[in-house]
Amino acid sequence: MNTWISWTETVLGGLMLGGLYGLIGLGLALAFGVLRVVNIAHGECMVLASYLAYALATLAPELGLWWSLPLVMLAAWLLGWLLHGGLLGPVLRSGDPLRPLLITFGLSVVLRNLMVELFGADPRGLQGGALVQQSLALGELHIGLFPLLLLLLALALFLGLNGLLKHTRMGRVIRASADNAEIVRLMGASPDRAFRWVMGLSLAFAALAGVMLGLRSSFTPFSGVERLLLAFEVVIVGGMGSLWGALLGGMALGLAQMLGLRLDPNAGSLYSHLLFLAILLIYPQGLAGGRR
Repeated sequence: MNTWISWTETVLGGLMLGGLYGLIGLGLALAFGVLRVVNIAHGECMVLASYLAYALATLAPELGLWWSLPLVMLAAWLLGWLLHGGLLGPVLRSGDPLRPLLITFGLSVVLRNLMVELFGADPRGLQGGALVQQSLALGELHIGLFPLLLLLLALALFLGLNGLLKHTRMGRVIRASADNAEIVRLMGASPDRAFRWVMGLSLAFAALAGVMLGLRSSFTPFSGVERLLLAFEVVIVGGMGSLWGALLGGMALGLAQMLGLRLDPNAGSLYSHLLFLAILLIYPQGLAGGRR
């Protein structure tokens, strides 16, 4: 294969992988940027979504996997709504940043053990059908169709969320509540309702990313730690609290991983971790500087 073609495919593969990584970090960035909550259970929520999609697809194998995705995201949104309304909301009003962290840590332990009880510890995987296997030929270039669609989906979700936050009444309430919830209450709006929406969206995005990642690699109830680490790296490289930074961080990590594999086939994700460490040491505010 022509060297130029090979390197071009590597770069494109890195950008498309970065789209998936951006999706993985989007929910965590949204929760931190608006609620100032570091959701330790983010990884377990992703894995739980994978298991739920697996269970639904097993119940109706003739329909395949894709019909279950809206149901999984809706269930995750409801979980986020209830989580904030029942557990996080009261402790956030106390002003103690440690209590939400401990609650989400406890939730991660509960979800992990619940998945072991319900599904066992054997590795599982999701089957996306022919779509996942197809490739697109552009002259001499060959790129995977599914990774390309994932990149386009990530861009669409980031654009849609940006539009929601900046050009709708709910978005204005969410941004104002993130700055000063008490003033929002005085103006007659409900910051608690806005925060429940945000937590619901955060877990819905986590569920989507979990199902998409489950199509690429196997998972067990203990995979949440690995997924949480990846989400943290995406958010920190992009800039804590920055939504577009999450996409930028995902792109950077995806490129670093694919270029590293090109140079060293045994590297795995080593080079993306090295990039994370370098950003943390040299530019700790992240590539987007923490801007929303």
